[in-house]
Parts: sequence; structure tokens; C-alpha cells
Amino acid sequence: MNPMSKLHSQNVYVYDEALAERQTECLETLYDFNHTRPSETKKREQIMQTLFAEVGEDCYLEPPVHANWGIHTHFGNNVYANFNLTLVDDTHIYIGDHVMIGPNVTIATAGHPIEPEQRKVLAQFNIPVHIKNNVWIGANAVVLPGVTIGKNSVIGAGSVVTKDIPANVVAVGNPCRVLREINDHDKAYFYKDRRFDE
Repeated sequence: MNPMSKLHSQNVYVYDEALAERQTECLETLYDFNHTRPSETKKREQIMQTLFAEVGEDCYLEPPVHANWGIHTHFGNNVYANFNLTLVDDTHIYIGDHVMIGPNVTIATAGHPIEPEQRKVLAQFNIPVHIKNNVWIGANAVVLPGVTIGKNSVIGAGSVVTKDIPANVVAVGNPCRVLREINDHDKAYFYKDRRFDE
């Protein structure tokens, strides 16, 4: 098994020198992205095409972005991520179209065995994350390995998403649970008792 295929096996493996060398190359590109000036939007777009597995049209990521690799993250069209997005993308993260990500969000594919001796040798496993179209993830949320968030759903600020979230719901908390379905009330009110202008 070549070093990179271990990352995507969904089995436990031990991090090694060959992986470290490949990862450093990715981190060098990420450094370049995070040190662009605010006016250098074209340069940012060019770096994103090199850094990530896929970048759709009209994606905008506010620096700084943190990533374990970058090359395992797939962005659809019209994705916006606010400051301090952290992508623990030791395997694939799939982010759909029209996704909004608040500040300080972490999306993690990697975990470590609970058994202490395994952790001593730097054992880890990676399971892909899927965020479907038109999802909004609130500030300071954490999405854990293997999770799928269904289309149109909203993840409340500060939530820790440990299990799949279905489509068309508002989900909040630690652990994140479905609070309610998105409904007609949401068509009339944009925030608490604040109504959309007629």
C-alpha cells in the first residue's frame, strides 16, 4: 500500500515520514494563500485551484484557512467560508454548492483510537465528511469524521456534529440534534420576530 492510499482506507494506520514530506508540500501552498493581501483576489483564486482537490465557481474563503492537506477538500460552486476555517482533511471532505460556513468552524475527517498504546505510536483513522448543497454551518461548529449533513440544513453556532443530519432541518447543540424542520415560518421571518419586508 503506497503512503497516500493509507489515508483513504478508513482503517487505522501510523503516520510516517513519507506522509510528512507530502503534507509539507501542501502546507507550503496554504502558507502562500494565507499571506495574500486583501486586494489579491485573483492570486487567491489561482492558489485555491492548486491547493484544493476541486474548487467550483465563485468560491470565497476568508484567510486564514487551516488545513492538514488541502488536496483532499472538494468545494462546489458559490461556497463562502468566514475566518479560521479548519479542514482536518486527511481524507476527503466534500462541500456542495451554495454552502455558507461561519467563522472558526472545524471540519474533521481524522480521529485516533481510544486505546492509549495505539495513540503512543501516532495511530489514526480517517472517514470522509459530506456537506450537501445549500447548508449553513454557524460559527464555532465542529463536524466530526464520517458525518453527512443533508441539503438545506442549518447547523447552529457552537454545535458539535457527531452523527448524520437529515435534509431541511435546523440542528443545534453538543451533541448536535435536530431541533425542527425548516417550515413556512422561516419564509416569513428571517430572525426571531424580525419579518422579511413585504
